[in-house]
Amino acid sequence: MTAARVRTWLLRAWVTLVFAFLMLPVVVIVLASLSRTSYLTVPPRGLTLSWFTKVLSDPEYVHAIVWSVVLALVATAGSLGAGIAASFALIRRRVAGGAGVAALLNAPLVFPGVVVGVALLQFFALIHVNGTFVGLALAHMVITVPYVVRAVTASLQGIDPELENAARVLGASGPVAFFTVTLPLIRPGVAAGAVFSFIVSFDNVPVSIFLLGAGQMTLPVKIFTAIEYGVDPSIAAVSTML
Repeated sequence: MTAARVRTWLLRAWVTLVFAFLMLPVVVIVLASLSRTSYLTVPPRGLTLSWFTKVLSDPEYVHAIVWSVVLALVATAGSLGAGIAASFALIRRRVAGGAGVAALLNAPLVFPGVVVGVALLQFFALIHVNGTFVGLALAHMVITVPYVVRAVTASLQGIDPELENAARVLGASGPVAFFTVTLPLIRPGVAAGAVFSFIVSFDNVPVSIFLLGAGQMTLPVKIFTAIEYGVDPSIAAVSTML
């Protein structure tokens, strides 16, 4: 066996090991969610889907799921609008202080989520939107806009600005040139930003837990609070569905 083939097999073995290491927690959670016992055990003692039925028939969990989906959709839509506009201004318009603006937009990725949550809690208290859906949606936009900016900026940097100029020469206005020429070309970046935004918003705990009001609950926060009172296979069932 040649040295090249040895390196190939070692690389494959390493990739397989890393993949197994990453997937092991997922497999454990799925198996735990199928157990008939009222406590977490792996391997499961008997197989049942009753824990999934329990979750989907629990009004609190259903409310949390609906809330999380609606909030994530609103935050994604808002972050797409703000992120695309900011990316276009940074790349095409070369706004003054662009480096500072870019750093500010990416700041939520630098600071821990708890720090962002406390800061937004204090700021929203000043403008009286604490405990409201508007405040929660704005907070989720703050933490998701950076993902849109990064994805869309990367797409815009790979597009020749002369394409937009050519559209304008042919009589298209700025908005028409953007929507008919630029936007279709940056569609992969927009899609990537939308996916990341939805996932980050849907999965968020540290910001949401500070800003949720009475009668409001997201699924990750529901799971977080449920763990405080004991862990049973229903938690694993919810995690499996996620």
